[in-house]
Amino acid sequence: MTQWLQSPAGRYLLEWEQQHLDTAVADLFGFHALQVGLPELDALRANRMPHRWVAEQPGPPESAGTLPRAAVALRVNYDALPFDSASLDLVVLPHTLELAQDPHQTLREVERVLVPEGRVVIVGFNPASLWGLRQRCGRLRKGLGIARRRGLYLPDAGEFLGYRRLRDWLRLLSFEVEAGRFGCYRPPVVSERWLTRTAWMDQSGERWWPVFGAAYFVTAVKRVRGMRLVGLVRDQSLRAKPSAVIATQKTHRQRQHEEEPA
Repeated sequence: MTQWLQSPAGRYLLEWEQQHLDTAVADLFGFHALQVGLPELDALRANRMPHRWVAEQPGPPESAGTLPRAAVALRVNYDALPFDSASLDLVVLPHTLELAQDPHQTLREVERVLVPEGRVVIVGFNPASLWGLRQRCGRLRKGLGIARRRGLYLPDAGEFLGYRRLRDWLRLLSFEVEAGRFGCYRPPVVSERWLTRTAWMDQSGERWWPVFGAAYFVTAVKRVRGMRLVGLVRDQSLRAKPSAVIATQKTHRQRQHEEEPA
């Protein structure tokens, strides 16, 4: 993944993701924020929480030099985060679910460590895009033994998680999706020259084929149903007061009627 991010397409992707992540996390408040995976991207640089960390899976030590300076580096397993339950206010997953051995368990861990009303921001490759189509064709040729030297366009990581499938997973874990966005509409070309020539496709793609961008990001908030019971009980008690007064008045009128002489 690190080597691919240094290619023209990788730099183009990182630039788009950095720009939109800065906007997504800038106004999210709290005390503790965590970025899990992809240390080449400083996903928390625009966030103002006092405690911020970057965590990645155990790997070669030479990759530690690429970590953002504003964060503390941690080596963790994605499916077993070393944080207490309900201890983090924000978790950012830049292509983390694609690199995790068990993406569903990783998402469960994120739900566990987030506080109620905490937020998760997820970035991933869109399999329903030109980049995803070329990647599938490259894997097919590789499986048939006819792959070329550049058969795969994207990193040979795990399974790409579709946007709709991700929303279903979040809904099952009691997350509520607040925002979603697609981007990177340029074709899957290798050279910097052709990426520059097709820059017009970014603006056209957002207008005419918005769900076919090569990448997407989703912002979701952790909802805890039990926390709403206090408000519901209070609303029900306030609504019940007029009925009690009417019943009392009825009883008083009936009592007056009974006391009148026949």
